[in-house]
Formats: sequence, C-alpha cells, structure tokens
Amino acid sequence: MNSKNDRQKWMVTLTVMTCTILAALDMSIVNVALPNMRGSLSASVEEITWVATGYMLSSVLIMPMIAMLSTRFGRKNLFVFCVVLFTLSSILCGLAWNLFSMILFRVVQGIGGGALIPISQAILRETFPPEEQAMAMSIYGLGVILGPALGPSLGGWLTDNYSWPWIFYINVPIGLVNILMILRYIEDPHYLVRARERLDLFGLLFMSVGLGALQIMLEKGETYDWFESAFITELAITSAVCLILFVWRELRTEKPAVDLTILRDINFASGTLLSGLLGMGLFGSLFLVPLFLQQLLGYPAFDSGLTLLPRTLSMALAMPIAGRLYNILGPRFMIGFGLFLNGLSFVQFSLLALNVGFRDLFLPQALQGFGFGFIFVSISTAALATIDNKHMTAATGLYNVIRQVFASVGIALSASFLTRGENWSRAILSEHVTVFTDKTQDTLRLLSSYLHSRGMDAAGAYQGALKMLEGALYRQSSMLSYNHVFFMIAVLFFISIPLIFFLKNRKAETPVETLME
Repeated sequence: MNSKNDRQKWMVTLTVMTCTILAALDMSIVNVALPNMRGSLSASVEEITWVATGYMLSSVLIMPMIAMLSTRFGRKNLFVFCVVLFTLSSILCGLAWNLFSMILFRVVQGIGGGALIPISQAILRETFPPEEQAMAMSIYGLGVILGPALGPSLGGWLTDNYSWPWIFYINVPIGLVNILMILRYIEDPHYLVRARERLDLFGLLFMSVGLGALQIMLEKGETYDWFESAFITELAITSAVCLILFVWRELRTEKPAVDLTILRDINFASGTLLSGLLGMGLFGSLFLVPLFLQQLLGYPAFDSGLTLLPRTLSMALAMPIAGRLYNILGPRFMIGFGLFLNGLSFVQFSLLALNVGFRDLFLPQALQGFGFGFIFVSISTAALATIDNKHMTAATGLYNVIRQVFASVGIALSASFLTRGENWSRAILSEHVTVFTDKTQDTLRLLSSYLHSRGMDAAGAYQGALKMLEGALYRQSSMLSYNHVFFMIAVLFFISIPLIFFLKNRKAETPVETLME
C-alpha cells in the first residue's frame, strides 16, 4: 500500500512538473528569437517587444484568480483547461501571420501558462507530507528557476537550427502528453468546495486594470524615459488608483475575488516579500548578464547561454541539497546563507573588466546558482508552512504574482540604472578624454599610425582613430555602469538578510533520524 502511494506521489510530481517547466520556459525562450520574428512579422523593435510583454502581462493577471476559478469550476478542470489553452495557443503562435495575431496568441498562451505554476505548487504542497515539504519545493524550484535560465539557450539553438516557430511547436507533444497525465493522476482535494457564487466583478476589474497598467509601465518605462512621458505617468496613476481600490474592495466584500486576508499571516507575508526581493535580483541578473555578454563582449546568443551554464548547474545541484538540509538547519540559516552567497557573487561581478574570460565568470555564477537554490527552496517551504490546505491555492497564486511583479520591477530598474549609469559614466570619462590632452593625442597618433599601416590615407586614418577612441569610451562607460548595477544588486541581497528573522524557524516535523534513513 505504501509502495502504491509512493508511486502515485511521484506520478503526480512528474505530471505537475512537466507543465511547470513548459510555462516557466516560455517566459524567456522567446527573447532570443525576437530579431528573427521581427523580420518575419514586419515589426519595429518597439512593436516586437509586445510578444514578450503580452505573455508576462496575461500570466500576472491570471495568477491571483486561480483560487476563485478553482472553487467555481474545480481545480482539476481548470488545470486541464489551462494546459489545453497553452498547447493550442502554442500552435497558433507558431502559425501567426502578422504581429497582431502573434501578440493575441501570446496573451492567450500567458493566460494558460500563468495559472499552471501556482496550481502546480499547491498540488505539490498537498501531495507531500510535512516532513518532505522542502524536498517538494526543491523539485518545484527546478522547474520555476531553471526554466527561464535554460530558455535562451534552447531558444537560440532551435532558432539557429530550425526556425523561430519551433520554439512554440516544441510545447505541443509535451502538452498533449501532460493533458493525459492530468486526467489520469490529478484529483481535486476533498476540502475544495465547488460553489457558483456571485463573482466579484469590481474586484476583478480593479485588479486587472491596476496590474495591467503596472506591468506595461514597468515593461515600457525605460523606452519612454519613465515619467518624462505622459503615457508612463498616466499608467502609474491608473495603476496606483486601481490597486488601492482593489485592496479596499477585497477587504470589504464578503466573497472577494482574491483573498488578501492571508497576508495577515506574518510568516507568509515575510516569506512572500523575501521571494519578491529574490525575484528582483534573479530576473534583474538574468536580464543584465546575457546583455553584458552579447552587447559588450560580443558573444553570440547561444554562446552567452552556454556561459551562463555554471549558474544553472549549481542551482540544479543546490536544490536537492537544500531540500535535505532544510529539515536540519531550518529556513533562517538557509536563507541567510543563500543571501550572503548571492551578495558576495554580485560584489565579484561588480569588479569585472572588459578583458574577462569564462574563468572569471565561473566562480561568481556558481555562487549565485548555489545561493539561489538555497533561498528558493527555503522561502517556498517556509512562507507556506503556516497556510492550511484549504487556502493553499489562493496563497500560491498570491505568492507567485507578487514574485512576478517584483521580477518585472527588477528588470525595469536594472535597465533604467544601466542606461542612466552609462550616460553618467560617459560624461565623467569625456571630461578626461579630450583632443587637448597629451595622453589623448598620443593615443590618436598610435591608432592613426596603425590604420595608416593598414592602407588608409592620413585623413581617413585620423577619423578612424577618433571612432576607435569613441568606441573604447563607450565600452568603458558601459562596463562601469554594469559594475554599478551589479553592486546595487549585491546591496539588495545584503540588506534583505534581517527579514529572515520574521520567518518562523520551523524545521522537520519528524525526527532527524527518520529523515536520514
């Protein structure tokens, strides 16, 4: 009987992790294919970014609603529907005939994919006994964290060797198998009471408009120079007003669309905040490091993905270890240790120079991956430890949407600080690099002589030397800006350490001897 239960547990795990990896992968796999898609769909640089934005926007909007939808339609039915929706929309994305159709299908895909991650987390929490919760979250973390990390490499390989539609077609056979697995192995929990109650339409409206405006503001803020733009200012005001009205509405209505009262649990609120800060650092770095490798060091997209492999592998190694150690050491030590490792790794990143090689990038990335693995498993386990099963679906939805919003904030702030840092560094360096200084004149003479020896006339060689000096100035100012932003991320991790003391230091609910058997 015990063997049968164990088999059922692992088949449920395989079922939910399959769709979790698919949904997480599609958050980033599309990014490296955007230049190819832009040509096929006749879109501008600004227009094609909506292919990524549309998915993120709709996935954020659906996450808080899953508890309400599960109560109304049944969680298994919702789960199947979302995988079907995700699979069909993947086919349609690959067949998209213009930009509008692509964005529309990506929005639909985001609705399906956005619900899969919190539903999967809730099912895993219910499937594993209390003493195995950390192990369950380590398995869950492998999908949620490694999916976006592997996306650029897989997307680059598929785009280079086949064509961009295959980044969507690859979802189809896996999605079809996953539907059959859900029908076979997933059941609604006994405490889930189906009810067709009146929908909180005002709450849904305020939430949708508020989160939608916030997500678009974060995605497009740097493009429109933030609050210098009337469009961004209007989005910020709309978001603030609607989210305030949403909170007011949900705390007053008898049957809210999103149960915000679970945030009264200090343990859950603290863990969710820490998870959000982790999302800021993780997704901010996932945005910055490939950009640094490709734009500043000249790496191809696929090579930059391979260079990020040490972080991915160390995360994969750390999560099972963290799942075992959690029951012995407790969340405070585990999270504090992970935050310290990440802070240290980003300090190392802040000291990089333009002549870095793979060896220089290996150690800080390995530390990051190990730290992220420890933090994610411990936070996911500790934050939900005080939530009872009947509120688990609502809690995982809220937990994931807050993490996703913080991730968008991290990307937006990283892009903004990077651009502003480049301009500031360039202005400072330009004060010391002028044609009137002896050192600049000497450099120009050396460069002109080199170009002249390569067959250029004197005038052309001098102009070429000026361009080379300008390029060097740009690269140095960009490097300084990257160093500055990496250091800010390091500070974010270090100042987050005191938040661990708001978490309950709950360890195993079974003896250590049992765990080690």
